Amino acid sequence: MSGEGTTMTTAMSQDTTEFVTVLIGGQLFGLPIERVHDVFMPDRLTRVPLAAPELAGVLNLRGRIVTAIDMRVRLGLPARDDGKTNMAVGIEHKGESYGLLIDQVGEVLKVSEATHEANPANLDPRWARVSAGVHRLDGQLMVILDVDRVLDNGIDALAA
Repeated sequence: MSGEGTTMTTAMSQDTTEFVTVLIGGQLFGLPIERVHDVFMPDRLTRVPLAAPELAGVLNLRGRIVTAIDMRVRLGLPARDDGKTNMAVGIEHKGESYGLLIDQVGEVLKVSEATHEANPANLDPRWARVSAGVHRLDGQLMVILDVDRVLDNGIDALAA
C-alpha cells in the first residue's frame, strides 16, 4: 500500500514545471528554469554600431562575451522610464551566450502542467510570437517565454 502512494507522489511531481518568473512592462513571464544559467545586473554594456534596436549591446560576464537582448524592444513595449536599472537573465542558445534584459526577476514557481493552456485568442500578437502558452495564477496570467523563438526571431531580425 505504501509503495502505491510513493508512485503517485512521484507521478504528481513529474507533472510540474519550474519557471523563473520575470516582469517586463508589468506583465508576468515565465522562463523554463532549465534554460536559465544566470541572473545578473548588466554592467558596462557596449553598444554595437548599426545593430538592430533590440540588440542592446554586448558585455563581459566572467570572461565570456554575452549578447544583450532588450526584451522591451523585442516585445514591442516602450522604453523603461522609471529610472531603475534593468536586470538580465543569462541564457545559452546554439552555443552562444545571451542576456535577456528584463525589468525585474521574481521567484521560482513550480506549476502544475494541468494549468498550462495554449495562447488565448486575445493574447497580444507580439507576445504570442514568442509564447509557449500560458498559466493562469490567482487572477494573473503568466506567459511562458519560448526561449528558442525569442532568440531565433531576434537573430533573424538582427541579420535582416
